Amino acid sequence: MSLVKRTNENWLPSIFDDMFKTDWLGGTTNVNSIGVSIPAVNIIEKDSGFEVAVAAPGKTKEDFNIELDNDVLTISAQEQKESETKEEGRFTRREFSYSTFKRAFSLPDTVNSAKIEASYENGVLNIVIPKKEEAQVQAKRLIEIS
Repeated sequence: MSLVKRTNENWLPSIFDDMFKTDWLGGTTNVNSIGVSIPAVNIIEKDSGFEVAVAAPGKTKEDFNIELDNDVLTISAQEQKESETKEEGRFTRREFSYSTFKRAFSLPDTVNSAKIEASYENGVLNIVIPKKEEAQVQAKRLIEIS
């Protein structure tokens, strides 16, 4: 446990935080974020459709799973890592991590779900969701009077 000045209003939660955020070998960890990483997402609407950019550096395209079910687009990924530290043939410390995320977006009726495309480049998953032809902004035109 660390020496932290506590007030009467917040002493109990802080004590529990200190106990559960300190591992048995002296390191600290953020218990609230173990196994959970929620990437930032940018969504841009254009005349022709939507562009979704998911920031997920360090992953490969095989790590992702993109599903469309009842106009709900779900993006998920999971990753497993394992590392070990040895001291003269026996384990001093062996750790593994498991992280996963899942984001779901409800798509409007105006999108053409059959033509959704995805690509992964430079740590960003890009998803292009085109609009249906009738939902796209039509160019200005002159209508003749008969």
